[in-house]
Amino acid sequence: MSEPAGAAPSTTIAGLSAVVDEHLRWLTRWHRAAFFPRESGLTGLDDVPVPPGLAAWVAQMRQDMVADQPAIDRLMLLHEQLHRMGRLLLLRAMEGDPPDHGAYGAVMDRFDEFIQQCRRIERALSVAGSGIDPLTGLRNRTGLMEEVGRELARFARTGQPFCVALCDLDRFKSVNDTFGHEAGDRVLVAAAGCLGSGIRALDEAFRLGGEEILILLKETGLEEAVAVLDRLRADLAATPVQLADGHVLHVTASFGVACHGLAESAIGLMADQLLERADQALYAAKHGGRNRVEAWRPAHSPP
Repeated sequence: MSEPAGAAPSTTIAGLSAVVDEHLRWLTRWHRAAFFPRESGLTGLDDVPVPPGLAAWVAQMRQDMVADQPAIDRLMLLHEQLHRMGRLLLLRAMEGDPPDHGAYGAVMDRFDEFIQQCRRIERALSVAGSGIDPLTGLRNRTGLMEEVGRELARFARTGQPFCVALCDLDRFKSVNDTFGHEAGDRVLVAAAGCLGSGIRALDEAFRLGGEEILILLKETGLEEAVAVLDRLRADLAATPVQLADGHVLHVTASFGVACHGLAESAIGLMADQLLERADQALYAAKHGGRNRVEAWRPAHSPP
């Protein structure tokens, strides 16, 4: 997630840290009320109120144009689920029905998810503007167009070709839907590690968002790029992803690549035109069966 305009990172991080602290205090009081309602003096649900800090933090972030980000939306959803489940368990405790293992575990699982999401957002805020994606460690969109622009300028000076490739994980949504967002994060980290370690030091990899990664292959012609990407594709397909529950996933990816260096490109392309060509090739890879590499070629694609 990106840092909101006008919001100081130290302020936003401190506010979220305070939310975590108040929820840790809430959890202590909730435990006492749930398991020892009489000893704790519980007379009603208002004796264990929902901590107000998150609502205030989100209200402040809303002013800074961040509350519509998916990470914030998920945090709010987890918060609502946590306290709804927690209050239901307290209500039963007040009626003399002590928590069973399943109900208690469900609340604790949601609490853990909530805290983990807070920590993810803290990390994202701490590196906002640094150009590094906090989950994968790849570069983010910051500086992408400048980097492509430098390669365009190098081509104008030297005629040295370079390629831009888009990588999109196949059926990634089904991973999140079936195994949860933590599993999706593990898949993204594994994919980023595989791709990042498989390119040369002079090349660049960027996480564009979601499951899409851009690879900038410098001083590389089209056929060489296709060979490199096909090796990366095979390496990724052979890389097992171990989930927290013991499941092992094997994921694949589709690649679309475009080269700046073809004869008809000698007059020069804009960066967004080159990215559009790579996107057209990626579309062809997806519709050609996935887990494949497609190259943009002028004989088969519109300019």
